[in-house]
Amino acid sequence: MNHILYQLVLNKTCQILTVTTSLLLIIQPTPIKAQTENVETQTPPTPTVSPEETIDFAQGESDYTLGSGDQIRLDIFQVEEYSGDYPVLVDGSISLPLVGNLNVDGLTLKEASNLVSQEYSTYLKRPIVTVGLVAPRPLKIGISGEVDNAGSYEVTLDAASPNFPTVTDMIEQAGGITTLADVRSVRVTRTVDGKEVSYNSDLWSLLTEGRLRQDISLRDGDTIFIPTVDELDTGELTRLSEASFGIQTDKPVKVAVVGEIYRPGSHTVQPEQLGGGNQNNGQQRASSPPTLSQAVQAAGGIKPLANVKEVEVRRRTWDGTEKVLAVDLWELIKAGDIGKDVILQDGDRIVIPKATALAVEDARINSTLESQITVNVVGEVVNPGAQTVDPNTPLNQAILAAGGFDNQRANKGKVELVRLNNDGTVDKRQIQVDLAQGIDEETNPILRNQDVVVVSRSGLTSAADGAGTVLSPVGGALGILRFIFGF
Repeated sequence: MNHILYQLVLNKTCQILTVTTSLLLIIQPTPIKAQTENVETQTPPTPTVSPEETIDFAQGESDYTLGSGDQIRLDIFQVEEYSGDYPVLVDGSISLPLVGNLNVDGLTLKEASNLVSQEYSTYLKRPIVTVGLVAPRPLKIGISGEVDNAGSYEVTLDAASPNFPTVTDMIEQAGGITTLADVRSVRVTRTVDGKEVSYNSDLWSLLTEGRLRQDISLRDGDTIFIPTVDELDTGELTRLSEASFGIQTDKPVKVAVVGEIYRPGSHTVQPEQLGGGNQNNGQQRASSPPTLSQAVQAAGGIKPLANVKEVEVRRRTWDGTEKVLAVDLWELIKAGDIGKDVILQDGDRIVIPKATALAVEDARINSTLESQITVNVVGEVVNPGAQTVDPNTPLNQAILAAGGFDNQRANKGKVELVRLNNDGTVDKRQIQVDLAQGIDEETNPILRNQDVVVVSRSGLTSAADGAGTVLSPVGGALGILRFIFGF
């Protein structure tokens, strides 16, 4: 009998040990995995991600994540007493019947549904839970750097269709970029899984190539930083002024002009309205931003001893440091292209230096040794622009090379001759024109390389045109010369 009882106890003990061993084999991996996850959390790897991949990640992360201030709708199938609208509290939690507070901060709607379903499974048999967004919280996004109005902004989303704002949306809301903005290196910083990740947004490729993926979709808590460009390309500023998020063109700027100028001091430069006629249907005409040549005009024009080849525009960056832009006004005069005029920024300081002593050898003397020279004939001629002529070509011949006077618009009695000296100064004089006159220093002088001949409008044409500026290539050249020299 004792033997039988012993055998039964032994068999039962083996069964218990077998079950216990099986349970240990099942349960054991869980704490090992948790321990591994804790180790990984303590020493997270730092991934190296290329700009293209980060943009893909930023664009792909489109699910809305819950946070304090959201209002959600909780529906539990066939359990109406627990269904209803719940606010996400300041600490990121929601307070639910039976289960109490649940932290949903940073969870997507699907993740929140799974969490609530899991908690209610203790009290309900296979609960079917749906979480919807009733009223999204305003997104808080910070923007700094080379932008007109840096700071923190709130964006209200539509509950029915929450479209997230993009980088360009926020720049536009902040008043647009400054003239020193590096639009190729806009940086968006976001917290992902407790870590800060930065994305690079190349807005220049958005403008020039239409690459919409560069306009990153933003999330709550994102920050945007627009750095200062290393080297300013004045040719790109015109393109940036035309962008929706670009340089603002409808605001006057206050600048200081000092040096070889007739009215040094502080001047307010107004933007110019483009296009003619009156405003119709309440629509505002587009405007061109204030420019360097307009500031020179507001200051009375340059003096005879001004060195137009070494003008400086001193501009403050977003952090208060000063950036100096070297400007060759003669290149602007020679090209007559308003698109190459320097766009100004509020607070600019323009320095017009005085010419130093003349160099020993004047480079213009060698123009007679060249096979051809280039002169620019602008204004009311048939074919205005740069003309390639032989050395020792007189003024009359250059006018004829440009097609002659525009018979309907030109002032045929007199023209202006603008000439760059070797020290950077500019001579300008008025010449009485007689196309039948031979070479004469007073009425038909021999031209030099890079000379500019200005043919103005007749009195009747000026009256017919009114006070508006003709912003054609011809009018642009005349406008620049008029701004700088008072023609």
